[in-house]
Amino acid sequence: QPLLCCGSNSEGSLMPRPELSRRAFLHGQRYASSGTSESVLSGSNSNYVEEMYCAWLENPESVHKSWDVFFRSAAAGQAAQQAGKGSFLQSHGLAPTPTTAEKVVEDHLIRGHHVAQLDPLGILDADLDSFIPSDLITTIDKLGFYGLHESDLDKVFQLPTTTFIGGNENSLSLREIIKRLEHTYCQHIGLEFMFINDVEQCQWIRQKFETPGVMKFSNDDKRTLLARLVRSMRFEDFLARKWSSEKRFGLEGCEVMIPALKTIIDKSSEMGIEYVIMGMPHRGRLNVLANVIRKELEQIFCQFDPKLEAGSGDVKYHLGMYHERINRKTNKKITLSLMANPSHLEAVVPVVQGKTKAEQFYRGDTAGKKVMSILLHGDAAFAGQGVVYETFHLSDLPSYTTNGTIHVVVNNQIGFTTDPRMARSSPYPTDVARVVNAPIFHVNADDPEAVMYVCSVAAEWRNTFNKDVVVDLVCYRRRGHNEMDEPMFTQPLMYKQIHKQVPVLKKYADKLIADGTVTLQEFEEEIAKYDKICEEAYTRSKDNKILHIKHWLDSPWPGFFNPDGEPKSMSCPPTGISEELLTHIGNVASSVPVEDFKIHSGLSRILKARAEMTENRLVDWALAEYMAFGSVLKEGIHVRLSGQDVERGTFSHRHHVLHDQDVDKRICVPMNHLWEQQAPYTVCNSSLSEYGVLGFELGFAMASPNALVCWEAQFGDFHNTAQCIIDQFISSGQAKWVRHNGIVLLLPHGMEGMGPEHSSARPERFLQMSNDDSDAYPEFTEHFEVSQLYDCNWIVILLPFRKPLIVLTPKSLLRHPEAKSSFDEMVSGTSFQRVIPENGPAAEEPHEVKRVILCTGKVYYDLVKERKNQDLEKQVAITRLEQISPFPFDLLKEELEKYPTADLVWCQEEHKNSGYYDYVRPRFRTIVNRTRPIWYVGREPAAAAATGNKNTHLVSLRRFLDTAFNLEAFEGKTF
Repeated sequence: QPLLCCGSNSEGSLMPRPELSRRAFLHGQRYASSGTSESVLSGSNSNYVEEMYCAWLENPESVHKSWDVFFRSAAAGQAAQQAGKGSFLQSHGLAPTPTTAEKVVEDHLIRGHHVAQLDPLGILDADLDSFIPSDLITTIDKLGFYGLHESDLDKVFQLPTTTFIGGNENSLSLREIIKRLEHTYCQHIGLEFMFINDVEQCQWIRQKFETPGVMKFSNDDKRTLLARLVRSMRFEDFLARKWSSEKRFGLEGCEVMIPALKTIIDKSSEMGIEYVIMGMPHRGRLNVLANVIRKELEQIFCQFDPKLEAGSGDVKYHLGMYHERINRKTNKKITLSLMANPSHLEAVVPVVQGKTKAEQFYRGDTAGKKVMSILLHGDAAFAGQGVVYETFHLSDLPSYTTNGTIHVVVNNQIGFTTDPRMARSSPYPTDVARVVNAPIFHVNADDPEAVMYVCSVAAEWRNTFNKDVVVDLVCYRRRGHNEMDEPMFTQPLMYKQIHKQVPVLKKYADKLIADGTVTLQEFEEEIAKYDKICEEAYTRSKDNKILHIKHWLDSPWPGFFNPDGEPKSMSCPPTGISEELLTHIGNVASSVPVEDFKIHSGLSRILKARAEMTENRLVDWALAEYMAFGSVLKEGIHVRLSGQDVERGTFSHRHHVLHDQDVDKRICVPMNHLWEQQAPYTVCNSSLSEYGVLGFELGFAMASPNALVCWEAQFGDFHNTAQCIIDQFISSGQAKWVRHNGIVLLLPHGMEGMGPEHSSARPERFLQMSNDDSDAYPEFTEHFEVSQLYDCNWIVILLPFRKPLIVLTPKSLLRHPEAKSSFDEMVSGTSFQRVIPENGPAAEEPHEVKRVILCTGKVYYDLVKERKNQDLEKQVAITRLEQISPFPFDLLKEELEKYPTADLVWCQEEHKNSGYYDYVRPRFRTIVNRTRPIWYVGREPAAAAATGNKNTHLVSLRRFLDTAFNLEAFEGKTF
């Protein structure tokens, strides 16, 4: 609705205007984004404020929500006092005189967390600032700031209607007001939420914390909390006794995290959640597996056994698992999944979100009422790693939202050996969460009851508002970075205090024993009971029969594999489809299946060209992609394509989402109009993120084997900033965690003189990480093609198992007149061609061929054109590799044996130290048993992947084409 403001008519009185002045509007936006009212009423700003205030009087909804909150509080003079100006609104006769109670309440509400007692050690300020705001009453000597004296403390004040500290009382003495505010905002809980620009949400939080008596626990609740603390601490003690010299990254110093997580899960289960997906770093992981996920202890203990079956490719504190069980608190079934994660601490964050989104999608859980995620973080990583910010910015995007995540920060107040004052510029490690208006609850981890209450509220918040929330457990790390590390080298004062620190279990047990909630005997029996459980599990862990990595799957696919984990079949079915289906998909791809939908005139030409290709039984890359996706959708397989600008396509070739030229936000996705009973097609432009979004799509692909999940980079080299996901999860995920995944990476690649970042997808990196042996000549068994794919670490076609696939997609070839295929190559009975052999004149008389050029990708079309120009079509054969890794030994052996006297040349447009040459050369030599050389033709080695100068590009292209067809180029040379 239009904004309103006030101006003057000819008589000087105030009158409504149809919209705010631009300067007033921008001033309002500036305040809204900063979340502070400091100097908001300064002389240069006051005119703009007055305009907005008049608009607000006319209609409170006409201004930004934050200004609505401001004007309500400014009516009490609070903002004016902070600015040190006196009340602007009062001076203009626009507001009543404020009450002291209102001022005091607002000050504690906004700034109380700065003086809360959050550090269990009592030596650091959680916000890295020991300054106490001068306008915050924490001691009597601060009363003077408000013009008050000690005698005013017993005066009774009317309470503001926005506060809940009075309970059923409408007025309190100033002394009692301060006491209650300090109890809420300045003790072991510090609340940050006043930056949230939603009044309802702010009031909800205030009610949860200000209402007197809300933080009361029954004796049963206290005993449950004590038992959970016993399990948390005694588990760590047991590991320390049995494996004192092993790294285990224990939880000592933050044992309260276990009951905290269990409280979140209990409360979420109570509110209807059935599936919780978790991600966390290594610290405390074994404890979470044991006491939250409830993995069998013997399975954890056997991971310390050096006889563990080979195949476990990672350390025990990186592994994940999946478990269905009954929640004892609610007696409801709940599924828990802890995702495996490498030492790149926050890399798992978007992966968890992607899997959560997928589980919600397949359950039809559009509001996130059945599936949710919990993410644990270390303080240094949460503040320091950019993928956290990238993932937060996915939290409210339609195709990426998971309807709220609970973030739990284990705030050790140190990162490895780095003091937080050296590790972040923000006051708190959690400040990154403010960008999405997530409330932040800081809590002293040595106060277990405060922690439990905060976690319960966090779970309620997430399930009420479907928004992110952060719980900051301010704690300490009792040992060094790991159990072998000496922390006194770098933090001597902190660790002197830690060595004197009484463990939280003893503190809490002493408290409950003192107030009669439990007896000393009951406490000791609880300890003995859990110690016995650990000892019995330790004995069972000696049984070698249980040593198997399959127990550590975090994403099982029931029904997809045989019970032994092997594929149900080793055959590779044909991938072609009927001509009728090809024609139908082509016709839909060239139409607008929605009435009265106006498309762009340029798009009309593109659709017309698609229709003509379909009629002529031809497909280019874009139409072939359409047919591939469409045929999979018909089989009930969900297809998801994600990335920057994928809806249209970076090169304006795809156009899977059509936009009405006259109606905003009216779109049409023809792919979802192929058949009545088809799987859904999801195509979604992502935020400008590679690391976070690729991690998200990887997680999405983990949820089900019956989905085709693709991530496309704008240009191939843009995967650089997602390299962590590629290295740590995609390339090695199966070897480390037995994690199957069918994600597809579409990486535009090709050198046209457009500069390095817009040319090369760095194929050499993927080939370097491929796990086939260049020197091992394989045995060609009956199902060689499929078994070779099963043994490798990435590639996927229509197979009974899943592997990641790297596709180097074209740029200029998208519109190349020769880069088209006939329906004949796609109809029923056809399959993917790993190698496309020479099929022209050279193949008819192979003994006359003087040179075989082997290549892959775009350079083939340059070579074919040059061969024709030089009239060498009978003397030079050109063979294409369509599958580079795993290397097609069988088909290439057959192809090379056709030309026994010909030179063998590998030609690529990439530089010699890039591209494919270092990968293919030793494998070609293995095929010919090192009896024939394989010569290199291409660009010379270079540091940059490509030139950005068009002329330099053409000169180097001309040079290597000349070499490729100079039939005397390698005569007399040795190899």
